[in-house]
Amino acid sequence: MRVFSWEAAAPVELVVKVGGSVLQDVEAFDAVLAALRAGAQLRRLLIVPGGGPFADAVREVDRRLGLSDSTAHWMAVLAMDQYAHLIASRLAGAALVAEPREIAAALEAGDIPVLAPSRWLRAADPLPHSWDVTSDSIAAWVAGLVGARALVLVKPPGTQPTDAAVDPYFARALPAGVTATIVSADRIDTLAGIRRPGLSGPARRP
Repeated sequence: MRVFSWEAAAPVELVVKVGGSVLQDVEAFDAVLAALRAGAQLRRLLIVPGGGPFADAVREVDRRLGLSDSTAHWMAVLAMDQYAHLIASRLAGAALVAEPREIAAALEAGDIPVLAPSRWLRAADPLPHSWDVTSDSIAAWVAGLVGARALVLVKPPGTQPTDAAVDPYFARALPAGVTATIVSADRIDTLAGIRRPGLSGPARRP
């Protein structure tokens, strides 16, 4: 059986995690997608969705019923799939993908891959099953697996780039050699830096 190799595929240069809370401001959400569409013309990027209101529904059920850690974890990952479908339907030129081969195929076709991560995560199961692990840590893990050198975490308008803006597990999930940048959705001028070879704005490892 042929083993998949990123060296033989279209490399991902940048992973962008679009936070689910950005949906609270539809105008900001659409502006973020427009910036990503522009950025994808010059850089090979992969979009990883947050959980947003879909994951919040899981949290509410957990609060009421007391789900097991694993049940809550996989339900929240499926919430990311739902957001991926929304992003892919609203972003021109996007392709919904579920695993590495599909990411590479989308990039080769000139599409913008939007990852629905549940199938890949189920197969690998790389992270603890805990609310300390959110889509931030999942995006960091994905960035390492696809060989990206940069990860942008898009947060709601007004978010400051501090350690509190990411989940508690993030520092352990972020691979060595991957630079993480936190960008608030209202800072379109900063987010536009993805259109150039090299990120603008404050690059940091939270």
